[in-house]
Amino acid sequence: MFKRGDRIELEITDFAFGGKGISKIDTDAQRTMVFVPNTFPGQKVKVAISAKKKKHYEAKLLDIIEHSPIEKISNYQPISGAPYIFVPVSEQEKLKKESTLETFRRLSGIQYIKEIFDTFISAPEHFYYRNKMEYSFSCIEHCLKTETEIDNAFALGFKRRGTWWKVESLNKASGLFDKDWEDKLHLVRDYLKQSGLSAWHPPKKIGFFRHIVVRKSFASNQLLVNLVTSSENLNKFDLQGFANYIKELFGGRVAGLLHTVNDNVADRAKIENGQSNLLFGKDVIQENLLGLNFQMRMESFFQTNPKCAELLYSKALDYVFEDGIRNDKVVLDLFCGTGTIAQLMAKRNPEVGIVGVDIVEEAIDDARKNAINNNISNTEFFAADVGKFLKFNPQYKGKIDTLILDPPRAGIAPKTLKKVIELGASNIVYISCNPSTQARDASALSDAGFLLEKYSLVDQFPHTGHIESIAKFTKK
Repeated sequence: MFKRGDRIELEITDFAFGGKGISKIDTDAQRTMVFVPNTFPGQKVKVAISAKKKKHYEAKLLDIIEHSPIEKISNYQPISGAPYIFVPVSEQEKLKKESTLETFRRLSGIQYIKEIFDTFISAPEHFYYRNKMEYSFSCIEHCLKTETEIDNAFALGFKRRGTWWKVESLNKASGLFDKDWEDKLHLVRDYLKQSGLSAWHPPKKIGFFRHIVVRKSFASNQLLVNLVTSSENLNKFDLQGFANYIKELFGGRVAGLLHTVNDNVADRAKIENGQSNLLFGKDVIQENLLGLNFQMRMESFFQTNPKCAELLYSKALDYVFEDGIRNDKVVLDLFCGTGTIAQLMAKRNPEVGIVGVDIVEEAIDDARKNAINNNISNTEFFAADVGKFLKFNPQYKGKIDTLILDPPRAGIAPKTLKKVIELGASNIVYISCNPSTQARDASALSDAGFLLEKYSLVDQFPHTGHIESIAKFTKK
């Protein structure tokens, strides 16, 4: 019926897990379904067919021809990272809940998921909730007024949907990050353009300006800013003049300004790809979660929506402590990172020993420092492989009451999950940023004799297809 690369117009009629809209096309012979990410029921869209599967097609969204009748157009500038910015939050949450529970049921084989569903936690703030944003430069701009591509431009904003080489300049707030910063970003762009140095050319991998990355502390309302450039013509750029301009625009709100030189051809803003210098201020800002303070550097992993993360962690801690934990037992926090959850558990129940484990030594170093700064004494942190933890720390064998799991989006590798099960915990609280991989792991836990007792969803990322989930398992 279709072949790869075909461009067609469709009407979206249904919604699937992960923010995929569904279009159903009836022919004399059969009904064909096309899945289109970042679309919503009621929209008429232009798409490009990207793959043909046995029972359906997959397509990339090119343009929205007509918005859904339920969308309410606002003054926010639409960006590819917030495809549902015009959809009422209640409608977003309804479809996220329905599609996630159905996908979890199908992939895990746990048919009673709706019966034991606990709660859907809405984000406390639906706009301006992110604490980090990365903006890209490109000399290939997609002009929003004319819907055309402009060469030799100076664009600063976000990648055009479905492309990696052209950028839509952000001219006003997107509704996701700090409004004051984004409303003034066009002034920053104009200032840098006047330097005469070029924006990055993604296909040719040449140019000077590459990225601007900004972190925000909601506790202090301060910003940490990083300008990423190449070394090409660096001697022609007035770094001090730029620093003075940022101070002029934002005053004391900027806690620190970094400059990173990155000549890596990969189109990423990561500091480890280059060398960074502090132009003024500090290279760290502080955030507060549930009464504890955490230091954030530009590259620190930290929850993107801290206000909602407080609700997520509170619910997870409810699951950990609601049945009580004996004083001779411990709670083991695997994939603990910089120890956020471990410290929050330790604060809620100072009588219980909390043990954090992560394979990344730098993260464990930060976890120990954070615990000292927060006057937390009932935690221990180990840089270790999950599977080998008990081998090298036999003192915890038979003493693990509850496991906290918070793995990456890919979930837990089958061999690692087997070793997790062998740790012998009575309860497992599993936090996931990808309920589909959590469902796969839930099936393995079920086969190993763990019963899914409670399941909650947390809308950490309004206006996107993402959802977080918390599951509590108890050994039968």
